[in-house]
Amino acid sequence: MRQGMRWWKVLGLAGLAGVAATGVVVARAERRRRAYTPEEIRARLRDRHAEASALGSGSDTPA
Repeated sequence: MRQGMRWWKVLGLAGLAGVAATGVVVARAERRRRAYTPEEIRARLRDRHAEASALGSGSDTPA
């Protein structure tokens, strides 16, 4: 019985470590996203729009 409880504790700690690691990854991505200036964001959006427009105009399927 004691051995069975130990596995649940290990599993719980592993789950807690996974949640904490996910939080760290999300926070790091958020910091990286907020580091862009508004001008950089606009430029990237314009580039993505131009790329999507170029890809969309070359296909034979209607929009």
